[in-house]
Amino acid sequence: MTIGTMEVTLVGARDLKNTDCFGGKIDPYVLVQYQDQEQKSCTVRGHGNHPVLWNEKFRFKVEFPNKGNEHEHPKLVFKLMDRCIFFTPDGFLGQATIYLKEMFEIGMEDGKAEMGTHKYRVISANQTYHGEIKVGITFTTKEDTDHKQ
Repeated sequence: MTIGTMEVTLVGARDLKNTDCFGGKIDPYVLVQYQDQEQKSCTVRGHGNHPVLWNEKFRFKVEFPNKGNEHEHPKLVFKLMDRCIFFTPDGFLGQATIYLKEMFEIGMEDGKAEMGTHKYRVISANQTYHGEIKVGITFTTKEDTDHKQ
């Protein structure tokens, strides 16, 4: 079993769909999910189709492969949301999914694997393209001393 830390760098997004119900500009944030772990970015105020910059880092504990979940492919899910006001639920802008199996299985140099910054499509609820998100990922292993004999 490989145990380590995955550092996700959320750089930014562009061409996001404006779902603001009052005709204003969107206030996007991102829910970054890895298995049962979830973290939230800050909210960027007043953006429409303009580029959005976060430059935030998130860290997740990783165990690969997951015992009992051999058929589940490890993935990162980015749910892009529009922060709403006036007691209405936040709007769903779309999501991007990155499958990580190859990164975890590829031989790592000095206990580290890296996916440089790439653009990923944001897909809306009706399965259409609505912008892109820019993300970088670094995975660093550490020895699994609990499972060694």
